[in-house]
Amino acid sequence: MAEDSDLEKTEPASARRLEQARADGDVPRSRELATCTLLLAAGVGFWFLGDSLIRHMNRMLVSGLTFERAHAFDSDLLLARLAASLGEVLFSFAPLAGLMLLVALASPLLIGGWLFSAQALQPNFGRMNPLKGLGNMVSVRAATELGKAIGKTLLVGSVAWMVISSQIDTVLGLSVEPLATGGAHLGDLLLVSFISIVSALVVIALIDAPYQMWQYANKLKMTKQEARQEAKESDGNPEIKAKIRAQQREMARRRMMSEVPGADVVITNPTHYAVALKYADRAMRAPKVVAKGADAVAARIREIAGASKVPTLESPALARALYRHAELGDEIPEALYTAVAEVLAYVFQLRTFGEQGGVRPQVPRAVQVPAGLDPLDPAAPAAIIAGPMR
Repeated sequence: MAEDSDLEKTEPASARRLEQARADGDVPRSRELATCTLLLAAGVGFWFLGDSLIRHMNRMLVSGLTFERAHAFDSDLLLARLAASLGEVLFSFAPLAGLMLLVALASPLLIGGWLFSAQALQPNFGRMNPLKGLGNMVSVRAATELGKAIGKTLLVGSVAWMVISSQIDTVLGLSVEPLATGGAHLGDLLLVSFISIVSALVVIALIDAPYQMWQYANKLKMTKQEARQEAKESDGNPEIKAKIRAQQREMARRRMMSEVPGADVVITNPTHYAVALKYADRAMRAPKVVAKGADAVAARIREIAGASKVPTLESPALARALYRHAELGDEIPEALYTAVAEVLAYVFQLRTFGEQGGVRPQVPRAVQVPAGLDPLDPAAPAAIIAGPMR
């Protein structure tokens, strides 16, 4: 059963799969939506530009039927007149053509967006397979398209019948109207009928567009196995990533250990934690943590510190506080300035004693850590003492 569920396409398409489909020229499209917007734009364009177009066409018709006798016997003059008339026609319809071109270019933005794919231009001989063509003819998609065509025909036909039947008396009355007013009235009737019938396509478009989006998403769905495989290819094999992280941790640990010989002091727990500090009076605002670790790492820090003759001071509470609240490479928290200053004062006095002699400084035995900073302090927040501190 688990194997069967892994083979079922139940997972939504990943971003990588969507990008690949788009690169192949496969995006959701709704022809009904594009057709509807284009026809509505044509109707609206005629509504606002119709009077201007009729005046231009009327003027061109009169001009075309009125010409001198010489033009009929001179082919050059006739061609020039024809070219001028054609230019006037193009100029008259230019605003409407520009509007429809703009809508045709903008309609893909409603669903799928603009797309140019060289992959889609490459020849695909698989489309010439007659068996595949027959299979497409009896597919669910073909049945859906047939249902849409029938529904569109019934809906548009019904709306057209209602619009025309409601205007029969008006159409019959045009015969008794003057030519000028009758022609204008007829144009208005045709335009209103056209927009009303085309508006019926809005219903088809509002159904088809979401359906095309759903069908596209359903087509690109992935099986659980495909999703896992793609995750491996995208994010890398988990085992390899774990090895890389382990190597990164090892490199970071080696870099940290290389800083221990240059530290001023190593504060220990004494066995479970070790924190190495460095302070340059003029170069640093506060002491900085150059190395820290627990258990085996702490032992290695102590070992390197001993070999490099870096002073080591046992201060369990301060070591625990520094380990928990000070990040590697950062300055120590301001709340620990006083405690660390006491330790560094001892270290610098010990360094002076080693160079000049005199009275050996006393080792600070009870460095005071502010309440709440030591994870084992009862006053520490619960989130802090929850960690494994010893």
